[in-house]
Amino acid sequence: MKKIYLAALVLFATVFSANAQFTDDIEGYGNGPLFTPQWTTWDGNNDGTQNAIVSQDQALSGIKSVFIGPSSGGQDAILDFQGAAPGGSGIWTVEWKMYIPSGNSGYFNIQGNTSPDANANQQFLSGDIYFNQTGNNPGEGSDANSNGTNTFTFPHDEWFSVSVECDTDNETYVLKVAGTALPSVAYNAASDGFGGVDFFAAEAATTYYLDDVRLVQGVLSNEDFSEAVFNVYPNPVKDKLTIESAAAVNSIVVYDVLGKKVLSAQPDTISPSIDMSGLSSGAYLVQVTIGNASKTIKVLK
Repeated sequence: MKKIYLAALVLFATVFSANAQFTDDIEGYGNGPLFTPQWTTWDGNNDGTQNAIVSQDQALSGIKSVFIGPSSGGQDAILDFQGAAPGGSGIWTVEWKMYIPSGNSGYFNIQGNTSPDANANQQFLSGDIYFNQTGNNPGEGSDANSNGTNTFTFPHDEWFSVSVECDTDNETYVLKVAGTALPSVAYNAASDGFGGVDFFAAEAATTYYLDDVRLVQGVLSNEDFSEAVFNVYPNPVKDKLTIESAAAVNSIVVYDVLGKKVLSAQPDTISPSIDMSGLSSGAYLVQVTIGNASKTIKVLK
């Protein structure tokens, strides 16, 4: 594969700004163990056992997501913010989409300083956050924290939103699952800021997928969480690509892997289609804008 092709995919897959905010749709990585400055491991070692796994088994946007589970070695992966949200820097929110098959469980915890690695500091801002713990509590989850235990519900066999709002001034966080906010929680321990998230295969029942990750400064509104949720089909596409959405799609822009715009439309309708029959076979990047939110996904033709 040509280097220019990879560079273009990574440009759209992971977008950074000057204050280290980022978005990542997982499309820019090869399948298998993942190790980058943002996707590292508990002890910082690229050993192939702790690493998150890039998989095509499930995906919300595009064709790839991150897999966490014991069947690939028992991952202990860190989403590392690389010092983007130090203590006393206001509110920062991390959001991702999550998929947990029936009969399986999910787990994560929130970390403070992760430099040089999470194991070096062990700043657990939260306790254990479980989804369907032990595989015996379908659709139920819990956050064991400094205030006690908060409980929540979530859907199996479909993608749903998870977010954590951290107030680095007051050292509190708010967990939101499937659009529902839990009570604010004080950090479990003093920290150097909001450093990252530990996605861990905590038990034999653990199997889950992550997609469309982003870190932003401030609080995300409900509109931010819901408006940009959509599916595209078919992928690979032959003629017309349909964007299945609950809200009106304002614009669709198709780029080739060199970043050149090759198609665009402003449908302003729910679940529109765009005709890609005139394009050559290959990979394309489709940017969909719904309200104030945009996402870019990879589509094959």
